[in-house]
Amino acid sequence: MEKVCVAIGTDALDGFSTLQWALCRWANHRIRILILHAPNASYKNYVCTPFGKLRSTSVSEDKLKLLDKTEEAKTDAILAQYIAFCGKVEAEVMKMEIHDEKPLHKQIVEAISSLGISKLVARRVVCRKSRGAISGTFYVLHNKPRSCEVFVICQGQRVVLRDEEDDKGVTRRFTDTSAPARWENCRDEMQQYAHELVFLHQVEGEMDVGCLTQLSIPQNMDAAARIELLERTMRDAQGTIQLNRKIANNAKVRREKAKRAIIVCNAQAEELQTCIQAEIVNKVEFNKTLGSTREEILELESELHEKRSKLSSNVELQKELSLKHHQSSSARAGADLQLENAVEIRAQMVTEIEELRKQKNVLQRRIEFCIEKDAIAKVSRSNGPGFGFREFSAEEIIAATEDFSVCRGKNVYRGRINQLAVAVKLHDPADERSLEDFTNKVKLHSQVQHPNIVAMIGFCSQRSCIVYEYMHNGTLHDALFSTGRSWKRKHHQTLAWHARVRIAAEICSAIGFLHKVKPNPIAHGNLKPSKILLDRFDVAKIYGLKYPWSYNKADITLDIRAFGNLVLQLLTGNYRSVIGEPAAAFENLDRTAGEWPMDLAIELSSIATRCLSMNCIAEEFITTMLVTDMNDVKRRADQLVGNGESFVPCEKAAGAEDSCDVSEAFFCPIYREVMQNPHLAADGFSYELEAIEEWLKTGHDTLPMTNLKLKHKLLVPNHTLRSLIEDWRNKRYMP
Repeated sequence: MEKVCVAIGTDALDGFSTLQWALCRWANHRIRILILHAPNASYKNYVCTPFGKLRSTSVSEDKLKLLDKTEEAKTDAILAQYIAFCGKVEAEVMKMEIHDEKPLHKQIVEAISSLGISKLVARRVVCRKSRGAISGTFYVLHNKPRSCEVFVICQGQRVVLRDEEDDKGVTRRFTDTSAPARWENCRDEMQQYAHELVFLHQVEGEMDVGCLTQLSIPQNMDAAARIELLERTMRDAQGTIQLNRKIANNAKVRREKAKRAIIVCNAQAEELQTCIQAEIVNKVEFNKTLGSTREEILELESELHEKRSKLSSNVELQKELSLKHHQSSSARAGADLQLENAVEIRAQMVTEIEELRKQKNVLQRRIEFCIEKDAIAKVSRSNGPGFGFREFSAEEIIAATEDFSVCRGKNVYRGRINQLAVAVKLHDPADERSLEDFTNKVKLHSQVQHPNIVAMIGFCSQRSCIVYEYMHNGTLHDALFSTGRSWKRKHHQTLAWHARVRIAAEICSAIGFLHKVKPNPIAHGNLKPSKILLDRFDVAKIYGLKYPWSYNKADITLDIRAFGNLVLQLLTGNYRSVIGEPAAAFENLDRTAGEWPMDLAIELSSIATRCLSMNCIAEEFITTMLVTDMNDVKRRADQLVGNGESFVPCEKAAGAEDSCDVSEAFFCPIYREVMQNPHLAADGFSYELEAIEEWLKTGHDTLPMTNLKLKHKLLVPNHTLRSLIEDWRNKRYMP
């Protein structure tokens, strides 16, 4: 198994491209990847702060240690990604430290020698020395063991190292082998190399390589002749040696150039193979695209032919319709007379129908109340005997909320459990404080139950959420002060004075209950209109109880003052009301609630004055005065309305339409407002066109009323229902 060393720098993008090149290069070989990583240590000299860079010497040691841990964690995360990137290939990491005593390129050379690395893949490594110093990459190239091959990668492509001589000496540079022009340069280089080889062969052919013969000296030769013979023999030997050296140098040059030619040719062959494979893939994709384009053209031609035939048939149909229109115009004159008679008969029927609608509206409200009551009872029975709540699983919560698709506030989602509408409040499980608050709230709501406190149906420990009963009409704050279109669609436009008196009494009853809890009273602590919810019948219920249970007289006094301020807001319809004399509040009454009975308005103002006074005793005031007084005011208001002595305006539904004498069939099941353009859907129910189109566009494959699969998405105008609605409006607003 070969060891392939991949040197990774501080740039993660270049690091992954270098590693990918190595994995692709030896994809069919058994290799082991050794990742050399040198972290960026620039932060040890300078520290980045919101005020700019500071020297590390000006930062405390604790902060530097923390910064070291942070940088080490980042480095470990990147290295883990490198290991994962290798996939099934065996890989390990070797960290290297950068310092002046031993530069990075020297450490790499030592690692190659000590670990027996056969291949090194690296980006360009540069020495931090003078301008004339050679680069770290060339240092590694010239000092590495001969058994190791070096591959230099730049931006995912291999580059070739070249030495070029100039007047000043030897310079070394990188040549990008990924550029198309390099093969032209290589071709010229190969041609020059071929000419040189031919020339060298010719020169060697002309050379006569001599050989050294054994020297024989005659015995009768005198000394001078012997010396001359020896000198001549030495000169011949020296010439032979010089000739052999020249031949050896020429062979060395050929060998170096042959290595260069082999490297260039191999690189060109690899790239050509890659290009061929890419061209094959492109050709296959092009053929697929060409085939699909031809099919589209054939479909378009067929569609064009069909449209032409339809156009010709439409022209003929238009002629027939023109003839029928002429005939119907003549028949219309006679039908108008019959229509006048029918209108008179219909007017009498409408009067009878409207009387029945009033009775139907009352019955409809009773039916809805009974249905919701039965649903609550069904949920209670499913929770088990003796408990009003139960623990749901995460799957039940996801199914009930349709994967938390309908948001109704901060971390609040609408859902449905056993046909009962619920509100799901999420708590952040990562926040320990929020988790403790969630546990305390579950415990609190499981033990505190009152008709005017939002009831808990259950909870889910897995998703850290509490399931409450759903309050259809939103908050009291929206009912009193909001005027937006979204409010008008779903809720009543205004609250009548009688409803406001009832709401005040209901809130007082809930606060009084909390303040009398044994062994210690419970204070709400943040009572305001946004913490009071209204159900579909505008029954007020408070929520947002706090934990822990503790007796705090100051908090209970704060609840009493908040209730006084709430009574003023119900009287005036103004979020910021200033208390004065009780009679003065009558001048600032909210007239949109109807004609307030003067004595009741003054009594409510007096109660608010006492609540906002600092001279009251909290416990005695709540138990003996406040609850009793509010119940008395509510009783007197009920008597006035029941005896017909005071006029109460009928609450208006969304769109300023009266719901007291309007049929339930006039309301859109989605918007809950009287429809303008009713259309029949596949389930047989009529919807507002805008509402049902928006419902279908959001990807629903069922309809809201039946929850059954859609047979089709066709919408048919309900002209009959639209005519009835228009007649109802014309009669209602007729001067």
